[in-house]
Amino acid sequence: MTGETRETDDVAGAARAARAREDGSTHAEGLEDEAEGTYVLTDPIPEPVDAAPQQVADLAAACVRFIGARYGATLDFSQETLSFVDQWVRDARPELGRRAELMDLVGSAAGAYLGEVIRRAFGGTWIVTDGEIFQWKLCLSTVFCTFNPIGMVREALILETADGWNAHFELDPSERDSVERRLAALPIVDEEEYYAPSTRFDVVAILVDALRGAMDARGLSEVRFTSEDYR
Repeated sequence: MTGETRETDDVAGAARAARAREDGSTHAEGLEDEAEGTYVLTDPIPEPVDAAPQQVADLAAACVRFIGARYGATLDFSQETLSFVDQWVRDARPELGRRAELMDLVGSAAGAYLGEVIRRAFGGTWIVTDGEIFQWKLCLSTVFCTFNPIGMVREALILETADGWNAHFELDPSERDSVERRLAALPIVDEEEYYAPSTRFDVVAILVDALRGAMDARGLSEVRFTSEDYR
């Protein structure tokens, strides 16, 4: 969708610190059908997938190797394999105090893999800069939304907001209210599940579903966004 300048608005969703409730529980992202108490997610829109930038591809391949060696699992960039990424993050967390390098190693590799799983499910493109990994962004093509999956995994490692890592969702301000209403009907989960990579994928699925529904209602179902729309 070129030729149109858009402002963006930060919608943290699952990427902001879990909101404390009066009972001490936290709020995690998901879409719950109020009548049935079940999640309602539409199937991802199949999109052509171009090759990832080499920096991203190398990091994602490293995640595949690390998890294959550690857990004997073969990652194929499907949603189901994110449970192994959750486990890798969970196992790395207690070691961060003794091995500081794990933050960058696990955060970068697992974050690139998470981003590639999301990109292959919903379509998108990476914006990367050499030596500035905290500034990388995954820009979705089926809806106007961008975020840094590496920042998301960093938050999963520290179980809190990672300032400056762009883990939040940046949206068109005009779409913020509808998305927040969609994310308001959420189940209660603990902090670890709230930040887990697999949960982040679920939140992106909900967000895409909400934004695509709004686009369809406006007759914009065929619109796709390119990296130029995000610059």
